[in-house]
Amino acid sequence: MKVTITKSAAEELNKKIGDQKGYLKIQYVTDGLACGAGVPTLLFISSKDETEDVLFETSYRPVIMEKSQMINFDDDLTIDYSDSVNSFQLKSPQQIVNGRMSFIM
Repeated sequence: MKVTITKSAAEELNKKIGDQKGYLKIQYVTDGLACGAGVPTLLFISSKDETEDVLFETSYRPVIMEKSQMINFDDDLTIDYSDSVNSFQLKSPQQIVNGRMSFIM
């Protein structure tokens, strides 16, 4: 799997995160949703689970994802930021995975 962060997403993340140490995490959130449904969400966390999380290096900062959730995503992901919708977006060459991805710190 490959994860890319666009320049516009990196600039927006810099505004929110600054120089704080930590990881970006793509998580497939299912709490409160119908069975089998989930929403990809971008989190900023201070540490990773060495047994569950897989680390992906990017040109901006590392991104992690739980091994068990990797099946929910395409092999090539891009984290982008859209000024027109004022939101992060998760994309793959095949689809827009989440056009209004929440960012939680």
